[in-house]
Amino acid sequence: MTTDAPTDLHLPEHREAMSLAAFEYDQFVALLRQLTVDDWSRPTECTLWDVKALVAHNLGNMEANASFPQMLHQLRVATKRSKATGNLMIDEMTALQVGERDHLTGSELVSRVEGIARKALKGRRKMPGPIRRWVRVAAPPPLVSMRLGYLVDNIYTRDVWMHRVDISRATGREMVLQPGHDGRVVSTIVCDWASQHGQSYDLVLEGPAGGAFRRGGDGEHYQLDAVEFCRIVSGRNDAAALGLLGTKVLF
Repeated sequence: MTTDAPTDLHLPEHREAMSLAAFEYDQFVALLRQLTVDDWSRPTECTLWDVKALVAHNLGNMEANASFPQMLHQLRVATKRSKATGNLMIDEMTALQVGERDHLTGSELVSRVEGIARKALKGRRKMPGPIRRWVRVAAPPPLVSMRLGYLVDNIYTRDVWMHRVDISRATGREMVLQPGHDGRVVSTIVCDWASQHGQSYDLVLEGPAGGAFRRGGDGEHYQLDAVEFCRIVSGRNDAAALGLLGTKVLF
C-alpha cells in the first residue's frame, strides 16, 4: 500500500501490537470500574446486547486467550452450533460467551476482567510466530478467512477498543482518547479500510485519535471525527456509510 499521508499506514508487528493490547486492556478496565449499577442494563449500539452482555463477550474472549482449554471449548461448541443453525461460527461463539456468563453480576464481571486481562495478554504475546503466520481461521464478511496472527494482533484489540466506544456512548461517558494509542488503533482501521476498497481517497479524521490519510491525487474526500469514522465502517451508523465509507472493516 502506498500513501502520501504523514501517518505511517501499516498494521503493527507483533511487539507493537501487544503494547497496544496491553494499554487497551488497561483502558477497558478503567472504564468498567466507573460503571454504576444502572449502567449495566443500558442498551448499546450492538443491538442484541446491553452493557452487561457486551462486557461478558469481552470477558469470554479474554478467557479464551488466557486458557487453551477454554479456547477449544468455545471453538468446539460454536462450530457445532454453527453447523446446526447455519449461523456464522463467530456469531455462535459470541452468543456462547454471553450466555455462559449471563449469571455474573456487573461487579463480578469487573473482577473477572481485572483478574484475567494480563493472562489474556500473556497468551496472545506468547503465541508462536509460525502459528500466527500460517494458521488460518474462518472470518465473517468482508473476509472469508484470516491469519491467526491478524486475529491475535489486531482484531482482539480493535474489538475491545470499539466496545469501549459502545460502553462510553451507552453510559454517557466521554471516550478517553490519546493520540499515541487511540490514533494508532484508528490508523490500523484506516489501513484495512483502504485495503478493502483499493481506490484513491483523501481522508481527514478529526479529534485526538485523528490524522490525515491519502492515496492518489483524485480520490473521494472525507472529513469527519475519527471515532465516527470507525462507527461507520464497523456498521454502527449505516446512514452515513456513503461512497467509500460504505466499505466495511472487520472488528
